[in-house]
Amino acid sequence: MKTIESKNSEQTLHLGEHMGKKILEEISQGVSIALNGELGAGKTTFVQGFAKGLGVSEKYYITSPTYNIINEYPAGVLTLCHLDLYRLESVDELETIGFDDLIDDTHIIVVEWPEILKRISFKFDIEINFKFDKHYNRIISVFTSGQPGSNLISKTFL
Repeated sequence: MKTIESKNSEQTLHLGEHMGKKILEEISQGVSIALNGELGAGKTTFVQGFAKGLGVSEKYYITSPTYNIINEYPAGVLTLCHLDLYRLESVDELETIGFDDLIDDTHIIVVEWPEILKRISFKFDIEINFKFDKHYNRIISVFTSGQPGSNLISKTFL
């Protein structure tokens, strides 16, 4: 586990951008990332930086897909899929949104509110938790599952 303190949105954005760049350098295939945290904790800000690091064109404005459920952005040979699963009520709805179609080597999946996927034992390569400390700094904890996630995180935070 790696823990980072972010004192403002700009630092959270920069962390996301740094991770996006490292993924481009280190991994040429799909990866899945879970983002956990309360409203306003910095999840979407992180994804905005992450998209920039992956090379997503600035013509795309990265927003939380709260009502769309999935936003897709071209990132070179990969596609960034930003999901917000807060509004899903059952695992059956995952089929309706085409989640299985996103699980391959060409998609980078970043999921806000991933609890419904945990119910079906979906394994994320990386899990990031966002919390506030008593001074309202973001405490960002990064966990990995499996070798690809571990390799990426160890190279990201050298």
